[in-house]
Amino acid sequence: MFSPSIQHLIEEKSGSFLIPASRIAFVQEDNPLYHAFLILTKVKYSKIPVLDKDKRVVGLLSLAMITDKMLTNDAISTAPLDTLKVKDVMQTDFDKINFVETTLETQLHLLINNAFLPVVNDRGVFQGLLTRREWIKAFNYVVHTYDKHYKSEKIK
Repeated sequence: MFSPSIQHLIEEKSGSFLIPASRIAFVQEDNPLYHAFLILTKVKYSKIPVLDKDKRVVGLLSLAMITDKMLTNDAISTAPLDTLKVKDVMQTDFDKINFVETTLETQLHLLINNAFLPVVNDRGVFQGLLTRREWIKAFNYVVHTYDKHYKSEKIK
């Protein structure tokens, strides 16, 4: 459990944690793998969310997952890109969070093993991403402002 003063400082920054869905590259589960390959190559992200037709997060997809389907023992083939869909290769076991239901401490623990967490609303609709990078920026803020904040609270 965070100390109340630390929690307060982190909460001051928590509004900036979310990268909104409108700024995130994603693919849909029924997209051809060829399309996903192009998206991942262009955006240069290591992994992106996969959404269903109702904009719910149903998986994650990386370039490595796609290239794994292209490799044989002695060649690289693009043929699987034409026949497979994103849902055929995506990762379906992944962590996601709802800000209303998830504590800051839980978010931090999940980010230890995840570079980002998809954020969903109560209906499971994709809202954006919580990234480890944004959390580290908040932690940086806390360690650089704690003394100033703590001293001003003591004076009150």
